[in-house]
This record gives sequence, C-alpha cells and structure tokens, in this order.
Amino acid sequence: MTTTATGAPAEVELAIGGMTCASCAARIEKKLNRMAGVTATVNYATEKAKVSYGGEVSVRDLIATVEKTGYTAQEPVPEEPSDEPVDHELRSLRERLVTAVLLALPVVAMAMIPALQFEYWQWLSLTLAAPVVTYAAWPFHKAAFTNARHGAATMDTLISVGTLAAFGWSLWALFLGTAGTPGMTHPFELTIARGDGAGNIYLEAAAGVTAFILAGRYFEARSKRKAGAALRALLELGAKDVTVLRADGSEQTVPVGELKVGTRFVVRPGEKIATDGTVVEGSSAVDASMLTGESVPVEVAQGDAVAGATVNVGGRLVVEATRVGSDTQLARMAKLVEDAQNGKAAAQRLADRISAVFVPVVIALALGTLGFWLGNGAGLTPAFTAAVAVLIIACPCALGLATPTALLVGTGRGAQLGILIKGPEALESTRKVDTVVLDKTGTVTTGRMTLLAVHTADGTSEAEVLRLAGALEHASEHPIARAVADGALTKLGALPTPEDFANVPGLGVQGTVEGHAVLVGRERLLGMGVPPLERSRECGRAMELPVELARLKAEAEASGRTVVAVAWDGEARAVLEVADAVKETSAEAITRLRALGLTPILLTGDNEVVARAVAREVGIAPEDVIAEVLPQDKVDVVKRLQGEGRSVAMVGDGVNDAAALAQADLGLAMGTGTDAAIEAGDLTLVRGDLRAAADAIRLARRTLGTIRSNLFWAFAYNVAALPLAAAGLLNPMLAGAAMAFSSVFVVGNSLRLRSFKAAE
Repeated sequence: MTTTATGAPAEVELAIGGMTCASCAARIEKKLNRMAGVTATVNYATEKAKVSYGGEVSVRDLIATVEKTGYTAQEPVPEEPSDEPVDHELRSLRERLVTAVLLALPVVAMAMIPALQFEYWQWLSLTLAAPVVTYAAWPFHKAAFTNARHGAATMDTLISVGTLAAFGWSLWALFLGTAGTPGMTHPFELTIARGDGAGNIYLEAAAGVTAFILAGRYFEARSKRKAGAALRALLELGAKDVTVLRADGSEQTVPVGELKVGTRFVVRPGEKIATDGTVVEGSSAVDASMLTGESVPVEVAQGDAVAGATVNVGGRLVVEATRVGSDTQLARMAKLVEDAQNGKAAAQRLADRISAVFVPVVIALALGTLGFWLGNGAGLTPAFTAAVAVLIIACPCALGLATPTALLVGTGRGAQLGILIKGPEALESTRKVDTVVLDKTGTVTTGRMTLLAVHTADGTSEAEVLRLAGALEHASEHPIARAVADGALTKLGALPTPEDFANVPGLGVQGTVEGHAVLVGRERLLGMGVPPLERSRECGRAMELPVELARLKAEAEASGRTVVAVAWDGEARAVLEVADAVKETSAEAITRLRALGLTPILLTGDNEVVARAVAREVGIAPEDVIAEVLPQDKVDVVKRLQGEGRSVAMVGDGVNDAAALAQADLGLAMGTGTDAAIEAGDLTLVRGDLRAAADAIRLARRTLGTIRSNLFWAFAYNVAALPLAAAGLLNPMLAGAAMAFSSVFVVGNSLRLRSFKAAE
C-alpha cells in the first residue's frame, strides 16, 4: 500500500492520532489537500482521514505530511483493531483527571478560605499544584506546542499559557519574592491598587482550571470513542453461523465467513438469512423491514432474491449465495454509514473559534504591557507583574466550566425526559435545523402489524370472527397472522385450539376450529377452492365476498392497509384490516415540530399508497412524502435536501436509516430501534415517542443557548479585567473574587436547565 500510485486515483483510510479538537482535523485536512492530486476529508469524531490520491504521491508521503503537521498517522490493518489502545488512552485521561481533582480541591480551598491558610499553606499548595500543572495538564501543553509550531492558537493554547503563567509567577513569588514567608496570607480585600506582585501566588487558578477542563475533555473523549459503534452494530446484525447444504444432501453448520458465491444454505423459520442470495427451494415470508423499511413481510419463492440479515418468518428455504462478505447489501450499508460520518463536517467548537482570536490578542497585550511599563521607567518587577497579570486574568476559569456544566445539566435533564445527547457537536446543529425527515416504520408508526378493524357480513358477530380466525392464525408464525391472533387475544382473552391446521403457501391458512371448516387469508384463497382438509369438506367450494365486504376491502386497500378475508363452512363471513398502525402521539408530534419552525418530510421504503395514507393521518403534506426508497436512496434524499440549502434533521429507528442518520446535520434515533441506528444518531429518544423529537430539539437548543451565554460571560469577565491588569491595578483578591463570581454565575446559569419541561 505504500507503493507509488499510478493510473486512476487510489483511496486509503488513515488512522490519525494526537487530535484534541476539530481545528486539529481542519489543519490536517488543509495540509493534505495542498498535496498534488490529493483530496482528503478528516473526521475528528472517528479520528480517521479518508484520502484519495494519485500521481507521484504514495501512502508513505501522506503519513509523512500528517506527521510533519504534528500528528500521527498509520495505515489500516487487515484485522479489526483491538480495543486496547482506546482503553489505554481513556485510562490515561481518567488518571490525569482523578489526579487533578484530588490535588486541586485543597489548593483552591486554601486560596479562597483565609481560615485554612496555616503557617506554611503556600508551600503545601505548591506541592499539590505542581503535579496538576505538569502531569495532569501535559496534553494541553503538548497540543499548545504543536499549535504554536504551525502558527495556530486554540483553547489548548489559552489553557497552557494561562496555567503556566500562573504557576511560573507563583514560583517566582515563592522563591524570589515575599510569598514564601511563613505566615503569609491572602487577605480578602476588594480594592484596586498597584503592587509589585512579589507576595501573590496563583496556584489555585492553575490547578483549578486544569481540573475543570480535564473533566470536560474526559467526558467528551468517552463519548467520541463510541463513534465507530454504529459500524460494529451493523455488522453484528448478520448471522454468525450458517447451515450449508452439501452435494450429498447432508447439512453442515459452518461460520458465515466460509460462505462462497454459489454455495447453497438452509434457512429455517426464525433464522436470519446468512448472506445475499436467490431462493432455489421453498417459499416463505421474509421480514426485511430492517433493510428496506417495508412494514409488511415480503413473500418469497423459488427464483426470488433475498438479502442477508433479514429474517425468515415462515417456511424452510434453500438459498444460493450470490454475494458474500463486503459485497452484501448489509456491508454496503455499513460503508454508507462510514462514508456519511466521514463526510459530515465536524462542528468546530465555539471556544476554539474565539480562542483563535482571543489568545493572540492576549499575548500581544501582555507583551505590549511589558514594553509600555519598561519604556516608562517603572522597573522590571512592576512591568513583569502587570504583563503576567494580563496572562493570568485571561486564564479561562469560567470558560473551563462553561461547556461542561451546561452539558452535564442539559444531558442529565434530557436523560430524565428520555433524551440522550451525545455531545456538544450535536447541539450546534439544532440551532440551524429547518427540515426534519421522518422514517415511517417504527418512527411515525409502531413498526409492527396490528389488527385495526373487523368488518362482518350480516348475521355474523365480530366475536365469532375473532374467535375462529384468531384460533387458526394463532397456529401460524406469519407476522400478519400474529397481528390477527394478538388482536383476537386482546379482545377475547382466550382462543380455542384448532383441530386441524395447514398453511397454503403465499395465500393463507386453513383448518378446523370448533367443528367449522375455516379459511383465513387473501381473497384469492377463498376463490380458489383449495383442497379440503379431511374433516373440512366445505373448504373445497369457491367463495366470493359479499358486495358490502368487497367495497370495504377496496377502501381499506386504497388506504394502504392489508386485508385478510375470513370464511367458514363454505361462506365468506368477514374481512380484517391489518396495518402498521400510526402511533397515537405522532400527529401531535408533527404539530410540535412545525411549531419549532421545522418542515416535516415522510421518507420510507414502503409503497406510495401506504406512505400517503400515513402522512394524511398525521398531518404531513402530500408533496412532502417520499416513498419506495432504498437505504442508499435515503442518503441521497438527505444530500439533495442539504444541497438545496436546508439544514436537515433525520429521525429513524432501523438499520436502513443508519446511513441517513449519519449523513444528516442532526440525527435523532428512536431508542426502540436497532443499535446501528442509535449509534449513528446524535440524539437518542429513549421512549420511542416521536413527541420526544420536538422536546429533544427544544432542549438541545436551550442547552446550546446556555453554553453560548456562559462563554459570553466568561470572556466578558476576562475582557473587562484585562485593562485593570494591564494598568497594574489588579489586586489578587479582587481577581480571585471576580473569577469566583464568574464561575458561580456560569454554574448557576447552567443549573437553570434543570427547570426544562417536556411540552404538555
């Protein structure tokens, strides 16, 4: 893979190490794209670079460019990488956080509470703060150095410069100034006065800021490490073992990885189909909803194509494999999810964007302050005191709390309401979202077939129809049969046991219940005059639906519902309406989404008639219905809407939605759905109630607004105090009080999120 690429452009995916924020990803991407013939996309969340290259460029050249930029890169390995490096990195960050918190707490307490300032308290503070500023804060210093080498400034630069300035000045004051004198205290005096700073230490600022920001980084990293779980969840959906049919007719169970194109394998009722193939023997119903979104199981027979990971819910099938491994539909869907994640622009954190301007300004102001006081003959100590005070006051104490506290309170409140927010990147998208794409099956609807209505002929009671039809259907595994049986059990409580039962492939079932010869299935089953059971002679005669039942059947089918005919003793007695029922709360949810300024669009793999019927029921306009789409088409629809300038939120629950959830600006996964969808989404709606989508967007917008106001006040404090520092008038206790106030304000502002309530 390291040979020179020739001819058509080649593609490679590189694992990138050392990134600390979205601006790091942007810097690497910029450097790679400057290379001739190279097109690169770097994803901070997945820590991967997807690179297309050609000409004289090799993979080794790409890796060298990344390393020159200050980061690490390596070629992909054939096997799935071990989780150990991930665990090691998280463990290291967790150890630094624990160290910082345990050591910083007493340092902050002694600095802020005069009663705790015993005779040698300042030296204990130094002993405790030193490991925090060196060991615990090392990732910030390393990132700041890397940024400096490339002429950039981020939040890491501000943290590193501020903490090192505070720690360095404290060392000077302790060893060369008067701060090390036994019995030295920091009296609580809120006065503005000029001093030489020789008796002031700022160890609590250095240690406290490090602990606060490490906490935010740890929880962000833990969330970010789950980015690849969507792909693992997709691949785990496939069958692990398969029963292969040998040439002599014997069956052998082997790992699915041993399948080859042309191999024939057996799929029994309830089993997953191991790979894409063609049915060569048998007939059954296949539940393909997780791949296609079709709510009704698909009837398959000899010659029909089936997809891997779908479920056989009927009879025994023999399938001949046509695609295996990375060529299967499931594997291609996993690739779609990965491509969508790589192509999704990572939201660059607001703090980094502000820091990129703020840090150079602060450093320039500190140097200007030093030069000004030296030029005015104030002496080295006062001049240096003022310059360092500028750096110290810029140390982002409140800034370190601004995002983590709002996220902590916002995500905690969300969890109470059944809304899981994955991280700050998810929040930034909610502000701009103007279109919400809704998957139908399992999101707007329940995702399972339900008995919705019973229409009976004259002289026949509904209870009798349910008792006889429900008893017969209860013996079948077909999803439509289950819907009828469950509906009958719900209304009657108990059902008789059929005396005889037989499945009529593709049409329905027949049997004897309480002495009646009963048929349940498609209308064609009634008209065929199917061979009678031994004790059910009346079944053999062709039957037609009465005029009224035929009319009701036509109306139900026009509304996208599946109709089941019921007959016994030679007469058609009833028709049953079965469909994927719309959730009771969906219409209200659509109204709430519209109130947030969002345009709802229904997107489904189901047929046009069903989709429009569901849209009409919940209040979505006909022109906003997109039906009969495959998984890759869902991604294309989201891309098309984004290409029209819309900011798109996607709500879905199935495997077939995972790629679209990853592609959308904001992905909302129903918690009742598949792991693949949940992992691909930015927000998870635990309750499976579509109304939670509106609440989630409201909460996310409120949380983002809180973060922004926190950042504003955190920086406003710094900006207001900088002139005092530059003038040499910053009393250390005044600075401490102001810093404490700004932190308390930020925390208090964040705690207001606890009052957020779901819409009634």
